[in-house]
Amino acid sequence: MFKFTPTFRGALAGLALSAAAVTPHSARADDFLNVLTGGTSGVYYPLGVALSKLYAEKIPGARPSVQATKASVENLVLLQSGKGEIAFTLGDTLAFAWAGDEEAGFKVKQDKLRGIAAIYPNYIQVVALKDSGIRSLADLKGKSLSVGAPKSGTELNARAILRGAGLSYKDLSKVEYLSFGESVDLMKNRQLDATLQSAGLGVAAIRDLASSVDITVVEIPAALVDKIGSPYVKAVIPANTYTGQTQPVAGAAVVNYLVTRAGLSDDLVYQMTKSVFESLGEIASSHQAASDIKLENALAGMPIPLHPGAEKYFREKGLIK
Repeated sequence: MFKFTPTFRGALAGLALSAAAVTPHSARADDFLNVLTGGTSGVYYPLGVALSKLYAEKIPGARPSVQATKASVENLVLLQSGKGEIAFTLGDTLAFAWAGDEEAGFKVKQDKLRGIAAIYPNYIQVVALKDSGIRSLADLKGKSLSVGAPKSGTELNARAILRGAGLSYKDLSKVEYLSFGESVDLMKNRQLDATLQSAGLGVAAIRDLASSVDITVVEIPAALVDKIGSPYVKAVIPANTYTGQTQPVAGAAVVNYLVTRAGLSDDLVYQMTKSVFESLGEIASSHQAASDIKLENALAGMPIPLHPGAEKYFREKGLIK
C-alpha cells in the first residue's frame, strides 16, 4: 500500500528489480547531472532545482543543471537518448515508455530507462472558472479545456479521465494543448473555461488562478477512478488547498517516479538516491508536494528495473532483502 498524506487508498503493483551487482565508482569532475523536470509553473521544476542544489553539495565532482521540459514523455525520450541523467515522470507514462507504446509517444521500447524511486502522487486536478457553469465532468461537454502539451503525461491523464466520464475531445468546444501557466493566463482573460493539470497539490499555476478569479475544483468521482483502474487511484484534494475551495474534493492520482538510465555509474546513482532520501526536509521546503515523499514508499509499483545503484541503497535500508 502506497501511503500518502493526505491519505488515499490504492495499491500499485509490479516491482521490477535489476539483479546487476554494484561496482563502486566515484563521481568524476566531468559527471554532468542534467535534471529533467517540466514547465516552470509546475511542481517538477522547483523540485528539480532542489535536487540540483543537493547534488552540488553532496556529490563530489558532480556538475548538476536543471532543464525545463514538456515533462514526462519528453523526459523519458531524452533519457533514452543519453541527454539527461535523472528525470521526473508519471507512472503511467513510464509504463508506456517501457512497453514502447507508440500512441503514448514512444516509437520504440525505451529500454535504457532505470528506476530510482517512487516519490509523490500527482493529483489530477480539473479546475473551471466558477462562472463557466462547470460543476461536474459531464458539464465539460461543449466547453473549452486545456489538457497540457500533446502526448505529455498530463494529456495522457486527461484522455483517461474524460474517457472514464464517457467523453472525448470531440465533445468539447475547444481543446487547448498548453502549459499550466499558459492555461491559467487564458482563464484569467476569460478565453478558456477549464484546465486539467496533473501535478502535486498546491501547484503554483492553480494557486495563481484561484487568487485572481473565482474557481470550481471539479470532482472526479471514486466510481470513475475505479472504472479506469490502475495506475489511477482514489484521492482527495483537501479543503483550502486553493483559495475559495472550502470543501474537500474527491479526485484521482497517479504516482510520480524519479528515473535514470543504464550506463551511469552505480556509485553515482547510489549517491543520487541517498541524497534524496537523506535530505527530504530540504526537498519539501521547495514545494509542499514533496512532503509526501517517504522512504517506505520508494519501491511502490516501480514498472521498470531499478538501477543497481538505487538497489544498493534500498538494500542498505532494508527495503530489499
